[in-house]
Amino acid sequence: MARLYNLEVEVYSAGSKPAPSVNPLAVKVMAEDGIDISSHHPKSLEEIPFSELDLVITLCGDAKETCPFVPSQRREHWGLPDPAKAEGSEEEKLAVFRQVRDEIKARVEDLLQRLKK
Repeated sequence: MARLYNLEVEVYSAGSKPAPSVNPLAVKVMAEDGIDISSHHPKSLEEIPFSELDLVITLCGDAKETCPFVPSQRREHWGLPDPAKAEGSEEEKLAVFRQVRDEIKARVEDLLQRLKK
């Protein structure tokens, strides 16, 4: 459970094809924002209690199509590039991870403002 903008929210994260470990570039850019995800591990969709969720947000690529649907859930799709697929130097890849991190942060802030209404 987390407190964000005076709202209590429980957040889950999973993927349809989870990697064996969290991308080290994701760990690095999140640490830049004061968030430690170094002890996290990728989870599969089977590990998420979909029946308990109020909102499902899909992010990348075909996630909108591959995420299980439960009729009572509200859904949003934030079509963002998968930063793990970024190419180039490490700095160029980090730039993509930062861009996606910042876009997710902005969208979460917008979502939380909408939920407060």
